Parts: sequence; C-alpha cells; structure tokens
Amino acid sequence: MEGSPEQVTGIDDLPVRDELRGKSPYGAPQLDVPVRLNTNENPYPLPEPLVERIAERVREAARDLNRYPDRDAVELRTELAKYLTKTGNHRVGLENVWAANGSNEVIQQLLQTFGGPGRTAIGFEPSYSMHALIARGTGTAWVSGPRNEDFTIDPAAAEQAIAEHRPDVVFITTPNNPTGNAVPPETVLALYEAAQAAKPSMVVVDEAYIEFSHGDSLLPLIEGRPNLVVSRTMSKAFGAAGLRLGYLAAHPAVVDAVQLVRLPYHLSAITQATALAALEHTDTLLGYVEQLKAERDRLVAELRAIGYEVTESDANFVQFGRFADAHEAWQKILDQGVLVRDNGVPGWLRVSAGTPAENDAFLDAVRELKKEQRA
Repeated sequence: MEGSPEQVTGIDDLPVRDELRGKSPYGAPQLDVPVRLNTNENPYPLPEPLVERIAERVREAARDLNRYPDRDAVELRTELAKYLTKTGNHRVGLENVWAANGSNEVIQQLLQTFGGPGRTAIGFEPSYSMHALIARGTGTAWVSGPRNEDFTIDPAAAEQAIAEHRPDVVFITTPNNPTGNAVPPETVLALYEAAQAAKPSMVVVDEAYIEFSHGDSLLPLIEGRPNLVVSRTMSKAFGAAGLRLGYLAAHPAVVDAVQLVRLPYHLSAITQATALAALEHTDTLLGYVEQLKAERDRLVAELRAIGYEVTESDANFVQFGRFADAHEAWQKILDQGVLVRDNGVPGWLRVSAGTPAENDAFLDAVRELKKEQRA
C-alpha cells in the first residue's frame, strides 16, 4: 500500500541498542533423544509427598489470587534463612535474604543496582555466560578476567585485572560452570580485598551448585563484609528448575538496595507457595543430592579410566576432553542417543550427572568414541 511503512524483516531492522546487535539469546539445545545430560538438571522427579504438599499449598494460595502476593516474601525469606543457617555454617536472618525468579533475576537486580551505564563488571572466564549477558542487558560494561589453563583462578593475575579495570561488580562462580571446579576461600578473600582497594565494589559469589560440592559454602564470609553477596538457586539441588526461584544472602543494606529496582510483586503467590513446600522437604531432596554426588564422582573416575582428561568437579556435572574437534565429538555422542553440552570451551565438553542408567548410557557412548579415536 502506498505510504505504508517499510516491512520489518528481522531484529537488525529494529532500533535495538547497538550492544545487542548480532548477539544470540542464551539457551541449550533441547533435542528429542533418549538421554539428555546437557542442562545440569536434577534427574530425579520430585517425590510424591512433596508433589502433594505443593498441591495443598497452591490450593491455599489460589483462594487469594484476586489479591497481590506478599511483596516482600517474608515467610519464604524466613524459611530460606533457616535453610541457609542449617546448611551453611553461618546464621542468617530474614533481613539477610532476598528472593527472586531464579538466580538470573537475582543477578539482574544486583547489576541494576550496582552496575549499569558507565559502570563495569568482571568475571573470570570460562564461567557462567549469563553474567556477561545480563551485564550487557543492564548496560554494564563487561570485562573477561583470566583463568589458568587448568581453569583455576590465579589470585595474582585476577588482582591485577581488578586493579587495572576497577570494576563495580566482581563475579566469582564457585563451583564454576562450565568447568566444575571450586574456588578456595582464600582466593575469594584476596579478590574481595583487591576489589575494595581498587574502589569499593560488590563481589558476588555465585553458589548455584554449592550443595554438590566436596567443600563448604562460603556463606560465613559475608560476616563483616558488607560488599560481599552469596547467590543461590533452588533449580539444582532442590530439583526445581521449573520453579524459577533464586535467592541471595548478604548484609541487610544489600537487601534494602536491590528492592529499589525489583518490580512490584515480582514473586507470584504460586511461586512462593511452591518454594515453601519444597523447603519443607529439604532433607529428602538433599538425599537425592548425595546420590548425584556419588554418580558425579563415578563419572569422573570412569572417564579418567577410559582415557579422558577431566576437570575436578564440585558440581553436578563434569567437564571432560580433550578433543581436537569438540563439536564433532559432541555430535558422535549425540548419534548414540546421548545429549551433552558443547559450551564452546575449546577441546572440552560437559556432561550433567544423571541417574545411574543415564550415566551408564553416556559412558558406553564415550567408550565407543574413544575406540573410534584410537582406531
């Protein structure tokens, strides 16, 4: 039609921000294969008593869905504080805890509060790619800090990067995704001190996988360190990836600060009810974690016995290699009905710990791959 606006054909035809042009959204391929071990999900369905309790709590919440939910999620934060106190070797209270829709929203709120245009965040890569993506989405400049060849953090090199870039937010992921290795407490303390010396900065310790670790949570480090934040999720250890519930522990001033940017009533009544039900069954769910830790350790031992290199893992997944062409190896494993993750770390792949049967299928696939490589 004459005078009609030009047809928009794609994202690049829209007036999107320059830093978003040419980028791809985060995501892992979801393929219809017998064994899916690519997204670090807990493979065990929720136990039936918990499913029934969720239904009861949701039914109760549904009676008041004409009203807005508790804006401050007081009951949920209180129960999360009890869980952290019980498992983290450090007492925290309601005032130390904040909750949001997944740990990604927690990270987003922290960057909205302490990052943003004209400010910088740093992480030590390879690490959780959403840190950089959320930084970009909030207009925060991103700096990729160094790691050693074995994927550990060299404190001296990291401190130098912090001194050079003087970031406003520092991310330390432990256990680290996608590599699986944990960061020693002394390294976290060294980087915290370096960040405060460069200029007062927020240090975010991402503990999404801490329940699977051989070591302890770094939660006690928040004592006396008002600029240190520990972030967590219910997606992994609680087997509740579909719930989308993340939370943080920090000085009460941090909890007050993130509420400046949180959307009104951001946690639905249904989300809060479901999370509260899950917290009632903590002991049962952590029993599944122990099973997964044993399977994770079995994967590490078996992969090494087959002849692969394996990064030390404190998470519910294992990084293994090395491959001349990681994507080709990924495809060959997929051809045998097993989906693992090609994270783009040159020469390496990542496999989530599944059920014993799923792990057996994966190990059979990589044994065949190794035979083919040696032929």
